[in-house]
Amino acid sequence: MTEENLSVVLYAKGDLRLENRPIPEPGPNEVLLQMHSVGICGSDVHYWQNGQIGDFVLKKPMVLGHEAAGRVVKVGSAVTHLKPGDRVAIEPGVPREMDEFFKRGRYNLSPTIFFCATPPNDGNLCRYYTHSANFCYKLPDNVTFEEGALIEPLSVGIHACRRAGVTLGNTVLICGAGPIGLVSLLVAKAMGASKVIITDLFAERLGIAKELGADFQLVVKKDDRPQELAKKVEDILGAQPQITIECTGVESCIQTALYATCSGGVVTLVGLGASMTTIPLINAAVREVDIRGVFRYCNTWPMAIAMLSSGKVNVKPLVTHRFPLEQAVQAFETTRQGLGIKVMLKCDKNDQNP
Repeated sequence: MTEENLSVVLYAKGDLRLENRPIPEPGPNEVLLQMHSVGICGSDVHYWQNGQIGDFVLKKPMVLGHEAAGRVVKVGSAVTHLKPGDRVAIEPGVPREMDEFFKRGRYNLSPTIFFCATPPNDGNLCRYYTHSANFCYKLPDNVTFEEGALIEPLSVGIHACRRAGVTLGNTVLICGAGPIGLVSLLVAKAMGASKVIITDLFAERLGIAKELGADFQLVVKKDDRPQELAKKVEDILGAQPQITIECTGVESCIQTALYATCSGGVVTLVGLGASMTTIPLINAAVREVDIRGVFRYCNTWPMAIAMLSSGKVNVKPLVTHRFPLEQAVQAFETTRQGLGIKVMLKCDKNDQNP
């Protein structure tokens, strides 16, 4: 293999570079992938702009990217379920040991988990990348590489809706109409939610939410009072929502989520904001409103592939911008400016199709 392995590498806060790296060899349980489509996540931009997210601090150069799909070009000696030419979606979180979280099926909570593009682990925004074969999932012929890459954000929506207990007939409030709010909307509707109301600061995003199936859209302003917004949500729905999925991490939005949700309901916190946040805890407690955290996802790729292949969920409208890998810095700038919804980088020089 004489080709280069062009990679998008973050050296330090604000220092994003394109460089050639050696093409890696797969270990016994790994596959070597020729990357095809990689989405840019808000966390990638956050590392670029800040050099850290919470306790995860960039200390050495790191390849970005974790929303990805590609084609198998070589398999490790112990890999039997994949072969060269297979098209796969990559689950970026791979547990390193069979600890109690792994055994309980909640491997996303394992403190030693490998996760693409989370310091110090490299991601897959490059031409060639090795990954655990057990966390590469074959794509059906009717699911594109871009849809395969979008399984990663879609998985956040699946995990959030599972944690919230979304089921047939539920009424749901979603705070925030960015990529994660929109995938949560798609999944909530697919799981049977009867009415979904979604809020955002930007009317354009709510327009996309309407196209994707939101029953009601509510434009909010930064200085809106949480209790007043909660009343607006109730007035629009005709009752308080049974479930709220909070995708912004903004303190006032979390407050709104708790005030808005009906007694006995559930609030799931998906968006990550300040480490210390003031919330109306007693109001939630005396009304038995459950507050549930969400950290990434686990056991979601098979469900996501089935949803896409069957046509129950359509994520294609989420991709609004495409750039070849060589224009990665421009692609990151587009995402930083909040333009469109999902920016996709195309890593295969000979195949720039979705």
